[in-house]
Amino acid sequence: MKEEPNAFTRNVSHRGPDEFSKLRIKEPMRIAAGTEGIYYALKHSFKEMGVTRSIPALFKMNQKDGFDCPSCAWPDPEHPSPIAEYCENGAKALADEATTSHIGKEFFAKYSVEELSRLSDFQINAFGRLTEPLILRADSLHYEPISWEESYQLIAEHLHKLDNPDEAIFYTSGRSSNEAAFLYGMFARAMGTNNLPDCSNMCHESSGVALSETLGIGKGSVKLEDFYEAEVILIAGQNPGTNHPRMLSALEKCKKNGGRIVSINPLLESGLVNFKNPQSVKGMLGGGTQLADIHLPVKINQDIALVKAILVKLKELDREKGDVFDHSFIREFTEGYDALMADLDTYELNSLIEQSGVGEAAIDQVVDYLANSEKIIICWAMGLTQHKNSVATIKEYVNLLFLKGAIGKPNSGTCPVRGHSNVQGDRSVGIMHYVNPALNQRIEKHLGFKAPEHEGVDVVGAMKAMHEGKAKVFMCLGGNFLMAASDTDYTAKAIQKCDLTVQVSTKLNRTHLVTGKTALILPTLGRSEKDIQHGKEREVTTENSMGRVRASKGVLKPASEDLKSEIEIVTGIADAYFKGDHPVNWKEMGEDYDLIREKIDLVAKGFKKTAERAKGVGYYLPNNSRERDFSKLPNGRAKITLNPLPDHQLAEDEFILMTIRSHDQFNTTIYGMDDRYRGIYNERRVLFMNIKDMKALHLNKEDIVNLNSTYDGIKREAFNFKVVPYDIPQGNLAAYFPETNPLVPFNHFADHSRTPISKSVRVRISQAEGRA
Repeated sequence: MKEEPNAFTRNVSHRGPDEFSKLRIKEPMRIAAGTEGIYYALKHSFKEMGVTRSIPALFKMNQKDGFDCPSCAWPDPEHPSPIAEYCENGAKALADEATTSHIGKEFFAKYSVEELSRLSDFQINAFGRLTEPLILRADSLHYEPISWEESYQLIAEHLHKLDNPDEAIFYTSGRSSNEAAFLYGMFARAMGTNNLPDCSNMCHESSGVALSETLGIGKGSVKLEDFYEAEVILIAGQNPGTNHPRMLSALEKCKKNGGRIVSINPLLESGLVNFKNPQSVKGMLGGGTQLADIHLPVKINQDIALVKAILVKLKELDREKGDVFDHSFIREFTEGYDALMADLDTYELNSLIEQSGVGEAAIDQVVDYLANSEKIIICWAMGLTQHKNSVATIKEYVNLLFLKGAIGKPNSGTCPVRGHSNVQGDRSVGIMHYVNPALNQRIEKHLGFKAPEHEGVDVVGAMKAMHEGKAKVFMCLGGNFLMAASDTDYTAKAIQKCDLTVQVSTKLNRTHLVTGKTALILPTLGRSEKDIQHGKEREVTTENSMGRVRASKGVLKPASEDLKSEIEIVTGIADAYFKGDHPVNWKEMGEDYDLIREKIDLVAKGFKKTAERAKGVGYYLPNNSRERDFSKLPNGRAKITLNPLPDHQLAEDEFILMTIRSHDQFNTTIYGMDDRYRGIYNERRVLFMNIKDMKALHLNKEDIVNLNSTYDGIKREAFNFKVVPYDIPQGNLAAYFPETNPLVPFNHFADHSRTPISKSVRVRISQAEGRA
């Protein structure tokens, strides 16, 4: 974007009081999915794709011979529904990707990047699919067409001009296939850098660190079928009704089999109140299934206090009965039990309960569930991972599973619920900024080149490197980096300091409008579109949230004949850079995807005979924690850990803000302006607030306020939010991202994982100039 970053924030964040849509507020819904979910799914699909394009695509999504949903990473059942193995958000993601609205050279000749940058993210996304490669030259305000070969050569020229390979950064989103991500990571290493930040750095990196250190693997241990017979499922810091709706079907099966479900979250979310399963007539027309037996309204980032209170009570019961904890499992497989028991004695129970914000009667009910159960699953998402102490918080929940012996047996275990559809697969095939010596050895043996042995940058490091002028080329394989990253103003300034920015994308987003001196947009096929080479339809693979690898083959006619697959784009760039002189035959791999899978089997850990085993329902990658194999951990034992309580050190006038998604949103993609589950219509700039806090600040419903956060003496601001009274703990606030991302400091992140603190930002509230 050819204007100063302060103009960017003025356009995006600084709306005046008269620029709001006509906000309507209703009571939050208490029923998820059902006929209304079907209505909205089909309405959005038919609007974007038309009936004749929508129906066959929806029937093929998440089917054994179809394509993987481009939305979340929730796994498919062994026997998917033949007509509706998708949810409302999956249908919206498909419609968004497969829309019949297209934009090309005429559009960009008409609109400059400055004009486009003044639009909302919802408006930018609504223009439709990109249909041809585009360039924004250093002396221009308009994107214009460029040939594929010219774009590859331009990227290669910029990369060759770098003083060292670490001046290039290669970011990956979770939409990429295993094959594309593998080649992308190998190209960066072949060039000489481990600068491979990815969206995991901003979401489940905390899970990966916590689980690796306690269980020896950074993935969850459960399979989908484990949910059906679980006795207790804890769902902490997660809103499955909006973010992972197909999870509700698994929870329904658990309930019908007598299981208990506990919701742990500052907000009571509709999906866990009542669920009408749209896959059956009875589910749609009946009264639905009450999923959560109890909701624990924990204060933001006080889960450790809550879990410690539960553990203290379970310890007392075990002392009395002797059989509440699984002492046999603890003795055989873990270390650290005695230290944890001694540590629990140092806490005062009433203080823990007060800090958690949850009533003791509700805690006692959950303690009763846990004390009398052996099959326990704990699920979590961003509500646990995006805090300063996220790694410790996840470890504390894992402690609970250890004490109950609920690891490595059916219907029990850990379940970090991943967001984007292949974010876990990206990591499995080598997208990581740190050095893995064993991986490097396999690269040299099977690909014929030496990978760099120094660590690269993660997302936070990438922002800092660009901001300091240490990175000159920034490439994104999917995603909307600017709006996904923390500290929006800082990130915008960082990107603008690059010489070249490259975006491999399906649709226009704000990162295409805040660019380096020269910018490329390389349009790619969507997951749902046919990938044809020499008359042959090709397929790719993905890995779901529970470690199963499966094939995915698009079924729709591509939006344009000028689109290329991500694989072809990566190999085109690599071939131009190496000029055909490299041990890896990049061009050949861009044509034959089975050759890529052969190399993945040799280089990436756990993959084997992928070309044949990924067909149908696919196959699971090895998972040591499922087998109670902790041999690779120190002393060969799983680690029970000691985790201190959080201390936010709030000033008297400060609140804790967590960023959230709306129901009309997936990650940074905005499908619409409603959040009907929470009763919000036509507006996104709202601030959910406890009514007692509103009264203390003399605020009324729909008053307009500004938010600011101060870290290290730097004040960050986000302007003009309408106050909405909501059932949220006192002292806590919630608002949508990316609108509140400017408040999240880039240099404050989770210990050990460096994930931004987007779910616990200290903020102050001030009255805006206008009132509703």
